[in-house]
Amino acid sequence: MKLFRPMRGHGESDTDAALLRAVADGDAAALATLYDRHAGWLHARLTRRCADPEVAREVLQDTFVTVWRSAAGHRGGEAGGWLWTIAARRLVDARRVQERAARVETAPMDVLGAEAPSAEERVLAGLEFGDVGTALDRISPELREVLRATVVDGLTTREAARLLGIPEGTVKTRAMRARAELRAALAQLSPTPTPAPAGGPA
Repeated sequence: MKLFRPMRGHGESDTDAALLRAVADGDAAALATLYDRHAGWLHARLTRRCADPEVAREVLQDTFVTVWRSAAGHRGGEAGGWLWTIAARRLVDARRVQERAARVETAPMDVLGAEAPSAEERVLAGLEFGDVGTALDRISPELREVLRATVVDGLTTREAARLLGIPEGTVKTRAMRARAELRAALAQLSPTPTPAPAGGPA
């Protein structure tokens, strides 16, 4: 599958948020600028998680197709974390298709069943559904971005700092605050039940 061909029309001074607003308005040149800016590191991270170069290329392509279709849903700010979340989900989808095809080819029909979700799928799902997702929505956006970058995306402090455009020390500080706020939010959602009084009825 061919990748998007680079186009010009936007400069390096354009923020990701401005480019995404332009993409939401149907500006293909803005999408190409985002591609030029982010495709390299996205492809590098995908190839670390996927040994098949063709799958990595297809996932990268699918990521930017998704960006083209859903740019209006971006909440603003730098696009890196949002892009990687999309790419990681597309990679999960691609792996699921591959594994399902392999099972169909090799397994008897009576043993085919639903596959167990991978660790990455469980983490990504947890950030959208259930108590973790609810708690994550309750912490401040700048802390949530750092938590996604360092925990979900698995970025180092340096990579997260570059991605979010903040100093490494700020990443570390926000990561500690984010974990504390997340624990507090989870505690509010799932308070420890009051122990039953010792002894039974007289």
